[in-house]
Amino acid sequence: MMAKLPVGIQLYNLRDILEEHPDQFEPVMRELKAMGYDGVEFAGLYGLDPEYIRKTLNEIGLVPVSAHVPLVDMMADPQGVADTYKKIGVKYIAVPYLPEEYRPNTDGYDEVIRIMKEIGQVMKDNGLNLEYHNHDFEFVKLPNGEFGFDDIYTRIPEDLLKVEPDTCWIKVAGQDPVKYLKKYGRRCAIVHLKDFIKEGNPKNMYKLIGLDEEESTEEDDGIFEFRPVGFGQQIWEPILNASLEIGSEWVIVEQDEHYDISALEASRRSREYLKILGW
Repeated sequence: MMAKLPVGIQLYNLRDILEEHPDQFEPVMRELKAMGYDGVEFAGLYGLDPEYIRKTLNEIGLVPVSAHVPLVDMMADPQGVADTYKKIGVKYIAVPYLPEEYRPNTDGYDEVIRIMKEIGQVMKDNGLNLEYHNHDFEFVKLPNGEFGFDDIYTRIPEDLLKVEPDTCWIKVAGQDPVKYLKKYGRRCAIVHLKDFIKEGNPKNMYKLIGLDEEESTEEDDGIFEFRPVGFGQQIWEPILNASLEIGSEWVIVEQDEHYDISALEASRRSREYLKILGW
């Protein structure tokens, strides 16, 4: 049988269902299991009790792999975050996004490096692993000529911060996802599989993922849309092979917006495509 990694799904994909109808958590999880997903990555708990979530996933046979937790929540109460997610059974906690004031080449960047080290230590002390999930803004050049992406992982040691590479945003930034996977190796415990189409010179791409960014004054003369895995511009075999080769533990499907198809249908299409490739 072809070697492969377990395939999880980021529940941000399904937020419209789960945030509005948390009572649908169990049936949605059963549907994901039936599609062939092995685990889930959280982006909020929808007001549900952590013990209930753990019990439900255990009964269904889905692994609680990881969770995206807003940086501000971890800054306010890192121990509380650790306590909550230990009850669910996740191994990884990810910083999903840096607010603008903390990004590379801003006055707050050095401060957020210090903060993430402290949060990483709290997670380590609790048997968890902190990760950082990139977008494309980390690929800005710093005064030393290095990308912000690489500087983050140079300044914070591996035992305090793992890499959660988002293959879509690495590619959007003009870089090669495979190269970055191989550069960071086993530090990339979880790899985000995200597909997209991009043509021309689209602006305000972050509006598509529900984030308030400054309005661009440049003319928007392009297209940028997320797609199910296998339905966009990414070439997936090299990315999957590299994830396996470097010793990653999971690949996680993420699709921020779904447009004219339902979130569940988009999730199904991604999983079916990966099955075609032997995953």
